[in-house]
Amino acid sequence: MNLAASRIAIVGVTGVVGREILAILESLAVPPSAILPLASPKSVGTRIPYSGSSIEVREATPQSFVGCRIALFASSSAVARELAPHAVEAGATVIDNSSEFRMRPGIPLVVPEINGRSALRASPAPKVIANPNCSTIILLTAIDPLRDAFGLRSVHVATYQAVSGAGRAGLDALKAESEAAVRDGSPARAQDSPFVEPCFFNVFSHNSAVDPSTGLNGEERKIIDESRKILGLPDLELTPTCVRVPVERAHSQAISLRLEHKATEAQVREAYAAHAQSDVIRIVDDRAGNRFPTPLKAAGQDPVLVGRIRPDPARPVDPDGRTDAWCLFACGDQLRKGAALNAVQIAQLLDETGIIKPASGYRSITV
Repeated sequence: MNLAASRIAIVGVTGVVGREILAILESLAVPPSAILPLASPKSVGTRIPYSGSSIEVREATPQSFVGCRIALFASSSAVARELAPHAVEAGATVIDNSSEFRMRPGIPLVVPEINGRSALRASPAPKVIANPNCSTIILLTAIDPLRDAFGLRSVHVATYQAVSGAGRAGLDALKAESEAAVRDGSPARAQDSPFVEPCFFNVFSHNSAVDPSTGLNGEERKIIDESRKILGLPDLELTPTCVRVPVERAHSQAISLRLEHKATEAQVREAYAAHAQSDVIRIVDDRAGNRFPTPLKAAGQDPVLVGRIRPDPARPVDPDGRTDAWCLFACGDQLRKGAALNAVQIAQLLDETGIIKPASGYRSITV
């Protein structure tokens, strides 16, 4: 892995995901000279601590990307739509964390451990790669060992999503409301909250728009569409329900699966054990001690935590202990594996497989 030899632009570097990308690159010993920190005009001149020193934020403009090999976008869809074509024109490979490019035909939507090598094998090499929605990444990472071993027929998932998924504004709202509740004795919605409901002492529907015809909110629609694209299963039965919970960091998911092939509990656990050797999944499943994944355990961690592994009590179990229906509970840090880490891992995969070429080797294209 040679990201340290790259010139890496980070668009939206002052946001919560941008800061997380920066922290990950610092942990990988990427030198300050390789980082181009970009943000909106209001953040220009801000100095961000990095690798024992600090780096100065510059304005993200169409001219910012000259000489960059990689452009990591941790910004809004509007910013990605405006600036990604300029980054490509300058010779950079764009890895975008917004929803702007995810469902566009011909643009890879990538979770490296699941579909990275197959999705990035296109010729010519992709110039824009989309980072999936955080809940999609956590879900697919958690279930991938079972999908890989036994096939997948259907998924039901309820997500309990931390307020930091709405950015700094979500964190600020939870803090303000918790302080007000302690002071005044009752919860009330913060004045500048990004949520329509109070988030302290409360659980409520995800704050994306609800489709009046289907009843699905935007987060639920993303999980369905993105999961089908990533897995290459356009007809996968997937039923999500997405809510916000008063947690600062890390999303939780209650997942029920129907597999193509029946398995015993020992076989299910063996499938997870084979994947748990890496930093992708960690099993937290202590029935005797009633210790399972929690957002606090997952916060700041790279692996997705998986536990509560059990057969679905509503489905029959064969005399030999085999069933096709399984339940589990997963928690993952949506700012790391759900966003920043996944984007950096895509960049690492591009580099390791030789897909990224020197910037001067790219031809101009239009996104």
